[in-house]
Amino acid sequence: MSMVNLISFEDLSDNRGGLVSYEESRNIPFPIKRVYCIYNVGSDVARGSHAHKELQQVAVCIQGSCTMLLDNGREKESIVLSSPYVGVYIGRNVWRVMKNFSKDCVLVVLASKLYDESDYIRTYDKFLNELKVGQDEER
Repeated sequence: MSMVNLISFEDLSDNRGGLVSYEESRNIPFPIKRVYCIYNVGSDVARGSHAHKELQQVAVCIQGSCTMLLDNGREKESIVLSSPYVGVYIGRNVWRVMKNFSKDCVLVVLASKLYDESDYIRTYDKFLNELKVGQDEER
C-alpha cells in the first residue's frame, strides 16, 4: 500500500483557457490557512528537508515539475509532480524533500496552519526520535 496520497482536481478548462480550483473542505481535506509558492529554484537545489508536528499540506505543481520525496519513518516514496490537476497530500509527521525542480517550476502549497517555527522538525534524527516517542506513548 502506498503512503503517497494523491488528490485529483477537476479540469474546468474550456476554449478560453485552463482552470482548476482548490477548495477547502471540498477537494482540500482541511481548512486552508496559508498558501505559498516555491519558484525560481535551481535544478541542483533541494527544498524542504523537514517535517511538521501538526501541519497538513497539499502541494501542487502548477507549472513545470519537481520531485517530492516523502518519508513517514517506516517507508519512503518518491513522486514527480507535474500537473495543476494532481496534488499530493502531506500529513503530520512526514519528512519531505523537494528536488529536481524544472527551470519553470511553480509549486503551490496549501497549508492547514499559519507559519509557526515551533511546528517544524528540522533534523532527520529528531524526526525519527519524535516518531519513536509517539509510538511509545500509544502503547
